[in-house]
Amino acid sequence: MDILITGAARGIGLGFVRYYIEQGHQVWACYRSDIGGLGDISSKQLHLLRWDVSCDDAPYGELPATIDLLINNAGIYGPGKDGQSLSNITSADMLAVFNIDCVGPLRVVQRLQSRLAHGSVIANISSKMGSSADNNSGGTYAYRAAKAGLIIVSKSMAVDLAPQGVHVITLHPGWVRTDMVQQTGLIDVSTSVAGMATVIASARSYDPGQFIAFDGKPIPY
Repeated sequence: MDILITGAARGIGLGFVRYYIEQGHQVWACYRSDIGGLGDISSKQLHLLRWDVSCDDAPYGELPATIDLLINNAGIYGPGKDGQSLSNITSADMLAVFNIDCVGPLRVVQRLQSRLAHGSVIANISSKMGSSADNNSGGTYAYRAAKAGLIIVSKSMAVDLAPQGVHVITLHPGWVRTDMVQQTGLIDVSTSVAGMATVIASARSYDPGQFIAFDGKPIPY
């Protein structure tokens, strides 16, 4: 397969890159400014693209002619927990996180729609924190709102791209030990990526736009 992954320089995105290269696929790995851990990978299957999903600029690098799997992984958390409290969250922070975590995947799909192969899959990486049904603790306004928005955007993509033969799902990676959460998660990157890759491989067994955890369980939202 020809696979494109955003936010691939570290964390979950880098984990996806390593996983799919080991499986023998061609991987286009997107990074914002620093190639990070991608610099440690020596493989002819790896193709680097500089792509800042926070703006409308075109990516720097050669895109694949066709894409079999697109993983929209790029995202930010925004301010820490206190900075996203009801008293402290700012409109600027809300918009910055929403721009990358929700609008970013939309920009990517708009840019790549003509390259999506019939039968391809789009996996949008959201978070259980975007589930209204699961929110019992409040707070984290920017991140929750952006990830919730992505779930809805993903569902609309699923409807609109179905006639093109493209299947869209939304994924919750679990609470993963990455830099975003100061390595405080419950599972490691490899476990999360392997689980999500299994879900992606059987994506068409799920409803278009359905929200699925890394362990294959549907999440209410």
